[in-house]
Amino acid sequence: MASGKEIRTKIKSVQNTRKITKAMEMVAASKMRKAQERMRAARPYAEKIRRLAAHLSQANITEYQHPFLVAKDEAKRIGLIVVTTDKGLCGGLNTNVLRMTVNSMKEWEGQGASSISATCIGNKGYGFMQRMGVKVASHAIQLGDTPHLEQLIGPVKVMLDAFQNGELDAVYLAYTRFINTMKQEPQVEQLLPLNGDHLGAPEGSWDYLYEPDPQVVIDELLVRYVEALVYQAVAENMASEQSARMVAMKAASDNAKNVIGELQLVYNKTRQAAITKELSEIVGGAAAV
Repeated sequence: MASGKEIRTKIKSVQNTRKITKAMEMVAASKMRKAQERMRAARPYAEKIRRLAAHLSQANITEYQHPFLVAKDEAKRIGLIVVTTDKGLCGGLNTNVLRMTVNSMKEWEGQGASSISATCIGNKGYGFMQRMGVKVASHAIQLGDTPHLEQLIGPVKVMLDAFQNGELDAVYLAYTRFINTMKQEPQVEQLLPLNGDHLGAPEGSWDYLYEPDPQVVIDELLVRYVEALVYQAVAENMASEQSARMVAMKAASDNAKNVIGELQLVYNKTRQAAITKELSEIVGGAAAV
């Protein structure tokens, strides 16, 4: 059995760890509220522009057809935008989305995909894709606690230009969608080409009047559409990250408390055994005299 001093040292070590996890839990809870407010503020715009893109994909535009609206017969060359966190200690958040990403990549390869290139937003996904040997076309890391669109435009534009130039047949987005504090779901959804299947087919068919002309409006709108969805995915991922980290740190703090209680019980038993032994020796010595 370990000595009383060793147990006291271990108890002190676990107590120090619990202080750290408790502090991280409180910091994550504070950041989580701000991240959720930011994510919820961006959702209406993302949903509205998604609905607009759905109607646009079904509209009858005879004079101009944007490359984003042209579906390819077979998706041989896949572009993938992966959104993960920069830091760890957030439970299985990154593991879940990267596992779904790997399964999707295997599925695409089974359907005949010849090449997959990735844009990585977040340090964890960037490192994972490099270890997997996937071609990383662009990346954005160290985004901080607040996403900024100007940090995302550059890496995302690499994928958009590649699709527009015919170098890619489809572009997908992988991220973690925030459901509530206790639940976050990994998502892999198609960004390009636009069609009603993945946008949600609108009720009826709408058409639009364009000023000054369809090309100028549609070119600007569809680029903004993709940028808005990527920004929304990053905001959702950050809200999910802080929620998952708060839950993970709370679980770690509770486990540390249980370990401290168990160690305290062992220490008390060890101390009681030592006292009993000393008393037995004193009684034995007195009896011998």
